[in-house]
Amino acid sequence: MKQTAPYYAVIFTSVRNETGDGYAEAALRMIELAQEQPGFLGVESARSELGITVSYWKSEDDIRAWKRNTEHLAAQGHGRSEWYSSYRVRICKVEREYGFDTTDTDAH
Repeated sequence: MKQTAPYYAVIFTSVRNETGDGYAEAALRMIELAQEQPGFLGVESARSELGITVSYWKSEDDIRAWKRNTEHLAAQGHGRSEWYSSYRVRICKVEREYGFDTTDTDAH
């Protein structure tokens, strides 16, 4: 994801329960649904023992609207009751970004 700062990052870390019924489908649906939301900029995710998903947003208002989305609220409820033994959400303002990518023709 290449975005001009400042923007916001929602960092969701989680530890899963043994129960996984419907989890993979719900996770994919949440990404699809987030992509339809105003202000959504992108998402990155990785899972081993600890899952980390970082979604990127233009504004805090966009993040609040996503948090109130009806389908997202239902998934949050399933997460607390069925899928996660713990999770944490952190919201950060990204002031600066830099990196390297061999496929980026502007990389110097």
